[in-house]
Amino acid sequence: MKRSSLSLRQLSYFEAVARLGHFGAAAEECAITQPALSMQIKELEKTLGALLFERRPGETVLTPLGREIAERVTKILLATNDLAAIAKHREKILSGTLSLGIIPTLAPYILPSLLGYLQKRYPALRLELREAQTKAMLQELSRGGLDLVMAAIPNDLPDLEEQHLFDDRFLLAVPADDTKRSRVDPETLDPGQLILLEEGHCLRDQALSFCSNERGITKAGLGATSLSTIMQMVANGYGATFIPEIAVETEMRGRKLALQRFTAPEPSRQIGLVWRKSSPRKKDFEALGAAVKEALKTKRK
Repeated sequence: MKRSSLSLRQLSYFEAVARLGHFGAAAEECAITQPALSMQIKELEKTLGALLFERRPGETVLTPLGREIAERVTKILLATNDLAAIAKHREKILSGTLSLGIIPTLAPYILPSLLGYLQKRYPALRLELREAQTKAMLQELSRGGLDLVMAAIPNDLPDLEEQHLFDDRFLLAVPADDTKRSRVDPETLDPGQLILLEEGHCLRDQALSFCSNERGITKAGLGATSLSTIMQMVANGYGATFIPEIAVETEMRGRKLALQRFTAPEPSRQIGLVWRKSSPRKKDFEALGAAVKEALKTKRK
């Protein structure tokens, strides 16, 4: 009897279950009923002649063979998406749909000017945005859920390519009446007096890397969820924080705060775009990088 052939739909369903570890969640994401999804996975297992998942109460776990196949399926689906991208975007730069991930410490300060610039310059572009922490977005980028990511670089992942956009210097934000120093040596800062973002945000890790003082971290351990929340706490005399220069205009507005520069070399982060090396849309990504730079020039005028 002739075996049925594999289908891309089955592979996409398999990838969703493998990634989410749950048939119900995968069915919801794929917009299909759970029984129909289960049937498709069983057909896939029948075609391959192997068990891909271990069904346990409350969870679904890949078998050793399932893990190996999952890696290959991800590459197949990425290659398929890239083929479609070649066909859709072969003629016009920055047209159609482009999914961009951006970290929370950039989004509020770059997107307003960037979106306005893109609307005027590239009206055929439909930008889909996702704001999340770097690690989660790079994982999504690697499996094809995003086209590119704007974040702090370098990331050192072998399957990804980067384009540097700009260097973003850090300043120290303190209460308005704190005028003791004209320049601050980051190595003399007490981490216990810093208010930082919660764990998982790269801005927190970057700030702590500039402080060589080994005293215990107290306020830094509070873990605020947004830079705006932190700035409000600093304005009320609760502590101090690192603020990237890109955020200064927005976050200083209407708040009783003072800014202090650091001694040379001033701490900073590199901001760039990141995409899969295999993506056929490199020209689009480079054009978007140029658009970011132009939009920021317009913003600073």
